[in-house]
Amino acid sequence: MADLKLPELGENITQGTVTKILVKTGDSVKKGQNILELETDKAVLEVPSNTDGVIGEVLIKSGAVVKVGQSIFTLGGSSSSASTPAPEVKAAPEAKESPAKPAAVSGGVSEMKLPALGENIEKGTVTKVLVKVGDSLKKGQNILEIETDKAVLEVPSPSEGVVKEILIKSGAVIKVGQQIFKIEGGASAASAPEATPTRGHGPREAGSVSPSTLPSDAGLSLKAPQGNPATTNATSPMPVRKDIPAAPSVRLLARELGIDVGQVPGSGKGGRISIDDVKAYCKMLNTNRPAGGGGSVTAVALPNFAKWGAIRREPMNNVRKKTAEHLSNAWTSIPHVTQFDKVDITELEKLRKSISGTNKKISVTPFIIKVMAAALKKFPQFNASIDMSTQEIVYKDYINIGVAVDTDRGLIVPVLKNVDKMSILQISDELTAMAERARLRKTTIEEMQGGCMTISNLGGIGGTCFTPIVNWPEVAILGVSRGSLEPVYTDGHFMPRLMLPLSLSYDHRMIDGADGARFIRWVCEAIQQPFLLDLNK
Repeated sequence: MADLKLPELGENITQGTVTKILVKTGDSVKKGQNILELETDKAVLEVPSNTDGVIGEVLIKSGAVVKVGQSIFTLGGSSSSASTPAPEVKAAPEAKESPAKPAAVSGGVSEMKLPALGENIEKGTVTKVLVKVGDSLKKGQNILEIETDKAVLEVPSPSEGVVKEILIKSGAVIKVGQQIFKIEGGASAASAPEATPTRGHGPREAGSVSPSTLPSDAGLSLKAPQGNPATTNATSPMPVRKDIPAAPSVRLLARELGIDVGQVPGSGKGGRISIDDVKAYCKMLNTNRPAGGGGSVTAVALPNFAKWGAIRREPMNNVRKKTAEHLSNAWTSIPHVTQFDKVDITELEKLRKSISGTNKKISVTPFIIKVMAAALKKFPQFNASIDMSTQEIVYKDYINIGVAVDTDRGLIVPVLKNVDKMSILQISDELTAMAERARLRKTTIEEMQGGCMTISNLGGIGGTCFTPIVNWPEVAILGVSRGSLEPVYTDGHFMPRLMLPLSLSYDHRMIDGADGARFIRWVCEAIQQPFLLDLNK
């Protein structure tokens, strides 16, 4: 029994969404007979079979996105069912098919499919195949490492058996429900355990700090040691619908307007999106865009750089792609203002050294995070998000601080949860653990979500100040640069003081300039009085 793969669809068409499956298991098909209806960005196509045979198993389902060359059916020889006319296939039963269920094939061989990876995660890049042909598998045994836009995940086996063939390779992009192995023997599992993060990484996006050991100098940088390159990105900041009910003409209009069609509310049956829906959504975006704010960024064709010398092109990794998308959205949708200030951390540095030991060095960062938590209670407009679609402000009663992390594979922003309830020492311990997880690419998807405000610390690298980009959907971000000794005039004398530059960027739709100045001044004054901080809570 062979696999029938999706044939070439046309120039520059590499994938499409299945709108209807025209055959079923047991049907006899002839070469040239239409077997699928597929919607691409350009048209709805009828896909013909490129060979004769009998359908063994349908490997895709209505609504799935399939790529050219992907297996769509298993195909056998002649069958007694060939003369039986095939009733119309309905999409609903197809939709019930579990993508994690192994497909039974003759001869005791099963085709193992990629199981569900998590909410709104439909595909990933294979970073490592953990088994080889001939290996015996146990149910739940990790068989793959996959990098998604949110994390690096370890994929468990949904069944037991012996690996007969590996259908994917390192570097390939594969989708949930796609065949990955052929296995023999062992009972097939009805459903696969959900893939778990390794505990993956996944950049979110904001300014950058660096994870490594937490250095003890003022303006510390959380730096991840360099490792093998990998790719991903945070948390997709905007909700994305899996199956977008929109005709090619509607998708084309959305692309021309620079709109993500997945964000457009559909007014038709089943949420189907019309041209009028796209136009209304575009009008809403333009109406809500602040005067003088940047519009959507339109891609402009690059010049032919090869005219001036040798060049090379490398694909963006997932982290870089998502960072670019997220920060472009943040920059164009948020009217930024950045407020600069300096804080005297001379006394804080004394306190920090007094509680640091040989085996445990406390950095400045936990103190700043603790002060930020208190500031968010004092200034609730900084612990909020704006919903322009409903003209509402969402205030949060919890306090989670994201820490931008610069890794060898790009920018990620793990989030410390409920920092207002943690002590300085607990925050320090969690930062150390977070740096280790980042170094090992073990940051979980959950750890990347739920931030209220972000801190981006470049102090370990250097610089006097910078303008961090607000990490949407948050409304503010605090940038920290390198501290340095400066002469400060106090009580009629110049005294050497350790000064730390701070940069506060905020969303001007939510925060007025005066509030921004008050916030950063309050933070500075709190940091300058470290003796008022309770180290134990």
